[in-house]
Amino acid sequence: MTGKELRELIFNKWGYSYDIQVINIKDKIYFQVMWKYLEQASFHWNESEYLLHLDEIANYITSWGVISQVENGIQEAKSRPRLGKAVSFSLDLGDRTSEWII
Repeated sequence: MTGKELRELIFNKWGYSYDIQVINIKDKIYFQVMWKYLEQASFHWNESEYLLHLDEIANYITSWGVISQVENGIQEAKSRPRLGKAVSFSLDLGDRTSEWII
């Protein structure tokens, strides 16, 4: 998966280029679609910075082997990101989870 493909997946679902974060909470890895988006005037990155960030996230997703989990998580999401509330789902990295938790 590339950052561009990740952006298309998000944009096709919600109509905006939302920010993405991958975080660790209590020994679990979560994929979060944040409420800020590229098309907002106050967004903290320009388009090239945003795409570089998505490329980084896409590289993690690819190396972890969880592309289908991310695609399914986004497609099956019932809610949309809104101020102060991200769309979040955990990623199952299997036995490799402990390698990525710092």
